[in-house]
Amino acid sequence: MGEIDLAYLLAESRGAGTALWAYLSERWTLYQLAILIGAFAVAWLISLKMEPALEARARNIKGNPGLLRVIIAFMRRTEWVLFILFIALAREILLQTTWPSRSYLISLALLLALTWLGASVLTRIIHNRVLARFLALALFIYIATDILGVRRRLSAVLDDLAINLGDFRLSMLFVIKAVAVVAILLWLANLAGRFLETRLSQTKDLSPSFQALAGKVLRITLTVAAGLVALNLIGVDLTTLTVFSGAIGVGLGFGLQKVVSNFISGVIILADKSIKPGDNIELGDTFGWIRELRSRFVSVVTRDGREFLIPNEDFITQQVVNWSFSDKNIRLDVDFGVSYDSNPHDVSRIAIAATESVKRVLSRPKPVCWMTDFGASSLDFKLRFWIEDPEAGLTNIRGQVLLALWDAFQDAGIAIPFPHREVLMRTPVEIVTRKASPEPTPGSAREPED
Repeated sequence: MGEIDLAYLLAESRGAGTALWAYLSERWTLYQLAILIGAFAVAWLISLKMEPALEARARNIKGNPGLLRVIIAFMRRTEWVLFILFIALAREILLQTTWPSRSYLISLALLLALTWLGASVLTRIIHNRVLARFLALALFIYIATDILGVRRRLSAVLDDLAINLGDFRLSMLFVIKAVAVVAILLWLANLAGRFLETRLSQTKDLSPSFQALAGKVLRITLTVAAGLVALNLIGVDLTTLTVFSGAIGVGLGFGLQKVVSNFISGVIILADKSIKPGDNIELGDTFGWIRELRSRFVSVVTRDGREFLIPNEDFITQQVVNWSFSDKNIRLDVDFGVSYDSNPHDVSRIAIAATESVKRVLSRPKPVCWMTDFGASSLDFKLRFWIEDPEAGLTNIRGQVLLALWDAFQDAGIAIPFPHREVLMRTPVEIVTRKASPEPTPGSAREPED
């Protein structure tokens, strides 16, 4: 920016500051400022009582979550709604009782307040809070500068704040436009991707693995397309990016090796359908059901409510037990023993009947019970049964079967032994018992102690 432009801006800013100070010093301007401050203070005090009750009532609304977010955002800005109502009423009173010029500041504040309320409420449909606030602020500034009549002048000032990078001129106005365009297009791409992913998940003809794979491909495609369109809209020549593509590719190859590996592993998992959402898997010490397949990791939820984010690469390079890969039915074993006084045929029959009485145990295949060993202190048996819902837990079903066996054996008089031990002394041991010495009577003499 040259010296002439700088001097012009300084002179213009001084003139604008002088005019603004003269306007603020007028009597009716001070009246309007007092009305605005008083209206906002009263609106804020009233909103402290109204806002919690209105928000609680709004949360009882059933229906579209996006619409509910907008309603909740509107309720959380009760002070602004009341402020707009108060200054609109004050403006009408001033228009009816005095000159229109004496309500100019209130009219301007009314338009700006309406703009801010609309921008902040409508952008709440965006789930990303940072992006929502940025777009609300950008939309407010864009409309407010037009209302104030300073958009062209402000654009010229921002465009003058620039540096030259070879043949490319980077100005503050360009940066602001680029950030706004990229943010809006990426948000629209993400919104469209989530919508299409939801539609795919509702299609019954597609497998869960293909639904997840198609949804991820659509999201990535839309995001890349949005980025390219944004660069084109802000005036970036896409052909210039090819100069740096080789170096960037090598750098990304080394720096993002694990990320790329996990991404490719995720695509392979989705393609070969080795695991899918809802499967019960065991990987190392982790046992749980798959909640979601992501581009970098798999979300596995265990029975105790912990959620493990396991990298996709682990499902390719390590041994994975998929309890529901081709069939959800799994077989469980329960070992137990009974005393030697029991009839093993009766024990097997009673154990099978007790197991069949447990709800989660399948009747087909039928439970079986086999005697496996003559143990040191018991007849040892192995009970085998099948269930079809391993996601409901394995330890709890084993516990239910053991309790059913306990009750059935108690009713049948079958004892469950515990180990006994006999201790044999190799040399005789003489056991000497001492008689307790009588208590001394009162007054009797006692032996002196050594």
